[in-house]
Amino acid sequence: MLFDFETLPPQDRYKLVVSSVVPRPIAWVVTQDAQGVTNAAPYSFFNAFSSDPVVVGIGCGARAPGALKDTCANIKETGEFVVCLVPEQAIHQMNATAVDFEHGVDEIAEAGLTRLPSAKVKPPRIAESPVALECVTFQLVPAGEHTIVLGRVVAVHIQDDCVLDQAKCYVDTPKLNLVGRMHGRGWYARTTDRIEVPRLTVAEWEARKAAE
Repeated sequence: MLFDFETLPPQDRYKLVVSSVVPRPIAWVVTQDAQGVTNAAPYSFFNAFSSDPVVVGIGCGARAPGALKDTCANIKETGEFVVCLVPEQAIHQMNATAVDFEHGVDEIAEAGLTRLPSAKVKPPRIAESPVALECVTFQLVPAGEHTIVLGRVVAVHIQDDCVLDQAKCYVDTPKLNLVGRMHGRGWYARTTDRIEVPRLTVAEWEARKAAE
């Protein structure tokens, strides 16, 4: 069935995209304003887009027409943020930080989470997250009522027992036990159900075709 985005209203385009582009990794974004007030909020319009430099992107919507959410306002003000990925064991605390609290409320405290200092940026990271990406602003791209925040990763913290070989930068990805965003207002996916499909060389592909 064809859906013409040129004719559909924004809310219907949104429903179609978030119901079909799944699962999406969740960026638990921690920021601070110039006075040091901390904000934490989850975003599923998120992914990694570049490896050199490492650039991650977050789609920040508006709190209201013409009014930025605290995350975007803080990033515009300070140029720094931390992306903490969400493990299954912290999913309910992540959900608590999605509550639309008033400006100035400490979501980390409200959710019963633990702060840890970052190495290169001022906003803290969340101890309950097994992966934290310290970021500085790479580019801010206006997109309608959204701002696409592109951040250059300047440091990454990975939980010690999830690192297989520090020298080779091998990570035990399954042990991270991360979750992804699915459809609707409350559906998520675990990353425990996996299939392995090894990449093929041209020679292997040609040999497979010949055998068939």
